[in-house]
This record gives sequence, structure tokens and C-alpha cells, in this order.
Amino acid sequence: MDSCGQRLAPTVPPAQRRAEPLQLLLRRSQEAKNSAYCPYSRFPVGAALLTASGEIFSGCNVENACHSLGVCAERTAIHKAISEGHTSFKAMAISSNMGEDFITPCGACRQVMREFGTDWDIYLTKADGTYIVKRLEELLPLSFGPEDLNKA
Repeated sequence: MDSCGQRLAPTVPPAQRRAEPLQLLLRRSQEAKNSAYCPYSRFPVGAALLTASGEIFSGCNVENACHSLGVCAERTAIHKAISEGHTSFKAMAISSNMGEDFITPCGACRQVMREFGTDWDIYLTKADGTYIVKRLEELLPLSFGPEDLNKA
């Protein structure tokens, strides 16, 4: 209580405030894995995308008997966000059941991500929940983006 007898709101350390959205993003990517449709590879992947406005869109991989028609979790999440009017992203978490290795996005997903800038974080996880974070520009160096179309 303060000197006027009012109860003070507890303060949350800045590091903890940042950790809460990250933990939610990581959890949503793990949950999205449960919806994966992967009868051919049996390799479920989930992704959760954090928009600049703070909304989270999740996605899973969806396979098809005609393998080239399948879509990755990362692109599913991006397409969902775009269909709801979001094109500015802050971070994405990607989850799989890989035990010893961190899951990484395929080349096609990296290029789709790149369409929306290079200055956002990608959290690559292991099945046990541990993660590393990379900037998109690290995952796709010397990339080609929309701004390059004006250089011709």
C-alpha cells in the first residue's frame, strides 16, 4: 500500500513482460502442430506468426497426395494473417517433433517470409521446447524482395 492507503499494482520486470508474448508464441506454434495433416511424411509442423499489431496467427503443414500441392505451416500462418489484413510481422515460432535438431523453414517459406521484410525474428525450436532465434535476414542472406523490382 502507498502512503494514501491505496494498493499498488505489482510491477512486472521488463524481461518478464517480453517473455510472456514469446512464451505464448512458442506455445501456439506447438499447439498448431496438433492440427497438421501429414499422412505421407508423418512430419507435423506448426507455426505461429506475431503481427506488428500483436495478433498471433497459427498454421500447420497440409500435405496432398500430389506432393507439390502441399503447403508448409509457415506459409499457412502467413496466408491466414494476410487474409485478415495483416502484412507487417514481428516474429514467427516454428515447432516440430525433431528431437535433436532445430526445425528450420524450407527455402520456399523463407522467400515468402522475405516478401514482408527481413527485420523480424524467427524462433526455431526442438521438440523439448528449447529454441534459438534468428533474424530472417540470417536465414535468407542476399535475398530478393519487392524493393528489388524497382532497380531495373
